Amino acid sequence: MKANQRQAAVFKKLVQTRTPPRPILRNTLQAFLVGGMFSLVGEGVMKLYTVVLQLGPKDAGPLTSASMIFLGAFLTALGVYDKIGQWGGMGAALPITGFANSIVSPAMEFKREGLVLGVSAKMFTIAGPVIVYASLTAVAVAVVKLLLKGG
Repeated sequence: MKANQRQAAVFKKLVQTRTPPRPILRNTLQAFLVGGMFSLVGEGVMKLYTVVLQLGPKDAGPLTSASMIFLGAFLTALGVYDKIGQWGGMGAALPITGFANSIVSPAMEFKREGLVLGVSAKMFTIAGPVIVYASLTAVAVAVVKLLLKGG
């Protein structure tokens, strides 16, 4: 038993000497900048809807959320969101755009199998039907509501 404990201690020490130190301050700053960037874009979209389209906060809020989900999905489809996520860490994963990325990213791996049997089928399999259905329904309802109210 003591030999196993000694080997475990030696292994633990070896791992500690070979593991590079984590740049916690740099990672925190990068996450803050990326999360702040998405928040700033979200505020800009909200202002666009409230000032330019003259929507009230009750209408502009859900439309902003839907727009940010679309932006996250679009950037994921272009392959840009993964690069942002690598640099910004949790700052890219935490906002609502990270939610869109978590749904679209796995589905994009199956795009060579086609849009229906590849991307769409895997999106429902991987992300779960409830999450995907809720997102698509929210976007559809927001668009219909915007069209019915006339902007």
